[in-house]
Amino acid sequence: MSFNIALSGVSAAQRDLDVTANNIANVNTVGFKESRAEFGDVYAASLLSGGKTKVGDGVLTQEVAQQFSQGSLQFTNTALDLAITGNGFFATTPEITSRDFSFTRAGQFKLDQDNFVVNSNGDNLMGFPVNSDGTSASVALSTTVPVRIPDSSGSPQRTTEVSPRFNLPAGDDAKDVTLFDPNDPLTYNAATSITVYDSLGDSHVMTYYFMKDSAATNEWVVVNYIDDTPVNTAGDTDNVAGADPANIAGAVSLGANAVSGFRMQFSSGGDFIGIQNGDGTQVATGDVTTVQLGNPPLTNGSDVTQSIVTNFTLDTANATPDEPTQFASSFEVTSLEQDGLPVGRLTGIDIGPDGLVRATFSNGTSEPVVRVALVRFSNEQGLTQQSNTQWQESILSGEALAGEATTGTFGDINSSALEQANVNLTTELIDLIIAQRNFQANSRALEVNNQLNQTILNIR
Repeated sequence: MSFNIALSGVSAAQRDLDVTANNIANVNTVGFKESRAEFGDVYAASLLSGGKTKVGDGVLTQEVAQQFSQGSLQFTNTALDLAITGNGFFATTPEITSRDFSFTRAGQFKLDQDNFVVNSNGDNLMGFPVNSDGTSASVALSTTVPVRIPDSSGSPQRTTEVSPRFNLPAGDDAKDVTLFDPNDPLTYNAATSITVYDSLGDSHVMTYYFMKDSAATNEWVVVNYIDDTPVNTAGDTDNVAGADPANIAGAVSLGANAVSGFRMQFSSGGDFIGIQNGDGTQVATGDVTTVQLGNPPLTNGSDVTQSIVTNFTLDTANATPDEPTQFASSFEVTSLEQDGLPVGRLTGIDIGPDGLVRATFSNGTSEPVVRVALVRFSNEQGLTQQSNTQWQESILSGEALAGEATTGTFGDINSSALEQANVNLTTELIDLIIAQRNFQANSRALEVNNQLNQTILNIR
């Protein structure tokens, strides 16, 4: 019997050595969780045996239990390196359409050839679909989708409004508007340009030319050009070509042709008070609308009916600092904005503590893409271990419960960080010495038993 007891001790010490060696071997494995060998004594007794004199039958390895304590964080320069502080696991699948989930704390993610976020094993990171405002559409594990980073922001946005804010110099000399020539800076007082976008995302340069009118006090004639081509504004009664400037209030001539413009009117105090269209009608809102982007229309296949509103923010009751002004200072553009966008290319991604993945693009926009899903279990130690620091759900672990980071009992997601193994190397080395001593002691017990048996066999 003593042979079997000592042999069980040797076996247990060997298991303890194996577990400790595995912990030490994975001290630099991201997301690794150390294990602990747990032992129990063995007693076998019948109903009528003397329990008070029972010695015991050795030791038994009951379980090699994983310890899911928090590992320290190592910060990196890669946004797709993710670490969880607190409770939760990342969910991954081996294929895009697969529902065979694995769970991990290792956050070394990267993009594959199709811009899906995958780990070093090629498994897809799963996330919750989000609405345009970043809220999750669902937080069920069954509705998760592979996280994919777009390389463009989709459809372009046509320009519908331009908002210029500027000061026109009250002391400038008036110009003869009939001599206007965009190629001759002496025929106008000032000009400013802005880039606008058509329905296809192509860019065009929109230019405003300002001429102080010699025929009226505190009035300026403004002519609008797009890509060096004059464009009409709403209210003009004649086309650019072939019109008589004398028949159009606010029109100016360009050689033999007439260019329909509009007049900006200011008070004696320099405040903006209104706009007069080319046909002489007063614009109550202070906004001017181009009839179309080009004259003739653009031929690149974009919407030929696209128009652009120039918003001057007319406030007749009380002029605001955002309105155009005519003060005795130099020409100055304080703001010039438009609402169009070209097609944007991906320039970066940002992942927040709540797991929301937001992509930024070269056109200055950003949009929510997906929210990284977290999963928790009632009994983490009941998970079935796999290779590559992954686990799978089991009966002992309980059902996988999905949710968002920073909510409930779920932890935070840290971008540009990795969770290191929770192995304490100093403790493991001490455990290694203890396991070695245990192995030696049980080996010695075997040797002593062998000597006793040999002594008995030698009795004559």
